[in-house]
Amino acid sequence: MRSSAVASGVLALTLLVLVAVGWPPLLSFDRSVAEALHRSALAHPGFTEVNRVLTDWVWDPWTMRALAAAAAVVLWWRRERRAALWVAGTSLLAVGSQQALKALVGRERPHWAEPVDSARYAAFPSGHAMTATVTCGLLLWVLALHWRDEWRGWGTLAGAAVVSVLGVGWTRVYLGVHWPSDVLEGWLLGWCWVVVAVLTYRWSERRGAVRPSPGDDGGAGSGGSRMGEGR
Repeated sequence: MRSSAVASGVLALTLLVLVAVGWPPLLSFDRSVAEALHRSALAHPGFTEVNRVLTDWVWDPWTMRALAAAAAVVLWWRRERRAALWVAGTSLLAVGSQQALKALVGRERPHWAEPVDSARYAAFPSGHAMTATVTCGLLLWVLALHWRDEWRGWGTLAGAAVVSVLGVGWTRVYLGVHWPSDVLEGWLLGWCWVVVAVLTYRWSERRGAVRPSPGDDGGAGSGGSRMGEGR
């Protein structure tokens, strides 16, 4: 997984630099895709409204954060407190890095004579895309450690997660509130955060395993260590 973290991080950094310096081929691509989708949104108001419902309610960042918070609460209740802290902490750090980048780059959103939707704050990266990637990735990680081998619904949930991550990116560009590269950056950064969270969690479990608490007879470990049993 280290290679995945490095690859997504390098690609995210490269895209950040290209956007910051205003690389003409990238800006031209962003503009051409955004204009084509905006024409479609104006021509198909019914489909546009479906996209608005999906982006504002189903895949909204606050919906995703509520799912992450619920997962953290369940893990805490199951006495898997290390995992609960990892889910909550990663979600918060991802939000912080997202807002910091928005302020740093200060990229303007697309402007249209006939807008079909609106959004606040800077464009880069897409908060919807990044939050969905982080939340869906963390939830799949938690579920995989517990139920992947015995639960037949795993494939359905994994498919729903992929559709959500890709779908929310589509809605943001289709509704004309983001450039394609904003969404791509959100996906890359979100995935990087997920992989880093998984790797650091595994490292913390290995460290805990070689430094048992006083009086440990080699039996069951702390509540948080149970997250590693599925590996």
